[in-house]
Amino acid sequence: MHPRTRQAWLALPLILVIGAAIAWAGSTGPAVALGLPLFALCGLGSFTLNWIVFAHAYANQTERFFDATGSLTYLTLTGVALALGPRDPRALLIGACVILWAARLGTFLFRRISQDGGDGRFDALKPDFARFLMTWTLQGLWVFLTLACGLAAMTTAEPIALGLPAAIGTTIWIVGWAIEVTADQQKRAFRHDPANQGRFITTGLWSWSQHPNYFGEILLWAGIAVIALPTLHGPQLATLISPIFVYVLLTRISGIPLLRARAKKQWGDDPEYQAYRARTAVLVPRPPRA
Repeated sequence: MHPRTRQAWLALPLILVIGAAIAWAGSTGPAVALGLPLFALCGLGSFTLNWIVFAHAYANQTERFFDATGSLTYLTLTGVALALGPRDPRALLIGACVILWAARLGTFLFRRISQDGGDGRFDALKPDFARFLMTWTLQGLWVFLTLACGLAAMTTAEPIALGLPAAIGTTIWIVGWAIEVTADQQKRAFRHDPANQGRFITTGLWSWSQHPNYFGEILLWAGIAVIALPTLHGPQLATLISPIFVYVLLTRISGIPLLRARAKKQWGDDPEYQAYRARTAVLVPRPPRA
């Protein structure tokens, strides 16, 4: 057995244990549906939906629907929480934020992979059942953890009136969402210009940050955490791991490290790229250094 395949089999139960721990923490005193805490039911749905699509993806050796499934999972969990939960103003606000973000990003990513014809990250994973399954299972955990504090607030049995935290959190979310959308649109326009073939973007928000879209995503999830905070108590406070998880994931695991390694491999010897990295912030936007 290949070492990476063995690691995948070992990682699978760990992923499920983490998911179960968050499901327990977020299920302290929430609404109930189908005889289960609604929060835990959503967590189970997150994994189940990804496993169902994995079966199709493995059989057809395709990653085409991976990102779309992530967005669909966000939309499904949010829809279930709104349909079966109390639907108080805070739940509706958080639900609207998540639906708007997931629908926009899912459409953007699916259109991108359809145009590109594939995603090189999956070339070595698709033939390996354990590693490919782990990837989809990890996506189930990723969605559940990212949405955890918002989901806990949406499924609480004791709604609390909106107040200053909701206003502050919504403002943070709007700023983060605007940054992510603008950065994605700028990069898409750049890549579709034939004159930029084989080049890297250094204009717009990308002149202030090497990864402005990731900064926007981290910011908007922090905003949702602020909106959710007043409703959380006891073990539910553990769900505030959501924005921390997004930050760690994007800056330490699958986001920036992978993209920087890929960019270094493609343009590492290019003096212009070296200068861009030297003058431009890695994540938090700021004016470029002279």
